Amino acid sequence: MKLEKDFYKTLGVSKSATADEIKKAYRKLAKELHPDANQNDAKAEERFKAVSEAYDVVGSDASRKEYDEARE
Repeated sequence: MKLEKDFYKTLGVSKSATADEIKKAYRKLAKELHPDANQNDAKAEERFKAVSEAYDVVGSDASRKEYDEARE
C-alpha cells in the first residue's frame, strides 16, 4: 500500500469523511476526469487514475481501516 500518498486529499475529503461523502466525491471527480470526457488530455487521465486508486483504498471500510492504521 502506498502510504506516502494522501488519498483523502486526492479525493478532496477530510479523514473523518463518511463512506457516503467519499463515494460522492469520487463519483463527481470520476465523471469530471473520465477519459471519455477529456480525450487527449493526459493530465486529466493521470488525475482520473489517482482518484480511482484513492477510492480503491478508502472506498472500502476494511482497506480504509488498514490504510489509516498504517499511516499513524
